[in-house]
Amino acid sequence: MMLRGKLALITGATAGIGQAIAEVFAREGARLILTGRREARLKNLAAGLAEQFGTDSFVLPLDISSREQVHTALSTLPPEFQDIDILVNNAGLARGVEKIQDGDPAEWDEVLRTNIHGLLYVTRAILPGMIRRGGGDILNIGSIAGHEVYPGGAVYNASKFAVDALTKGMRIDTVDLPIRISSIDPGLVETEFSVVRFRGDREKAANVYKNIEPLKPADIAETALFIVSRPAHVQIAQVIIFPTCQASATLVHRNF
Repeated sequence: MMLRGKLALITGATAGIGQAIAEVFAREGARLILTGRREARLKNLAAGLAEQFGTDSFVLPLDISSREQVHTALSTLPPEFQDIDILVNNAGLARGVEKIQDGDPAEWDEVLRTNIHGLLYVTRAILPGMIRRGGGDILNIGSIAGHEVYPGGAVYNASKFAVDALTKGMRIDTVDLPIRISSIDPGLVETEFSVVRFRGDREKAANVYKNIEPLKPADIAETALFIVSRPAHVQIAQVIIFPTCQASATLVHRNF
């Protein structure tokens, strides 16, 4: 088991990529701290992982966009769940595809608070402990949207460009320390992401993946496992991962 003895905290573990990473890490022997806003889903996931893999999980309902919640929750973890070896900053979202002039500033705030501030708050709470203990992995889940801007995505693009910059900045700030900072930046992955983006419109969400074979959350999870299980001297700085039918943020071949 590649992660036996490791403790991993995963944000946004209630569905999609976060849930898949939890499942793969559990399979490989890690103990888990599972965070997200939907407590029932976290409890169901923890129960399933305990039954399937015997995983010891701590369920931590949490809105990472709230600095106060993050501080309180992560400063009061039980002693056996304080020494975090792996942080996966996965939680994130998009809202809408409107042009800037038509966008909803309240939705912009939600995207920026979650995708940028949340990542910062959680990292700030956990990284000092990794430094004190002499090691750790931080894996940020970014997006191709953090490398290429596309129509109707300006605010989400900006948030993921920020994730890219923060990942690189974290790597610079910790270069003299035994800390590894990595990112996975996927293209099209079929999750709840598009349902959230289209505000619950499942028909519009389904059209995003119509006539293609997108990536699955498990594809990202196996990539995450590869990154955090490398020998200590190996740091996988960044992985951009597409389905085979995708060549850029906007160029996708569909089999009609």
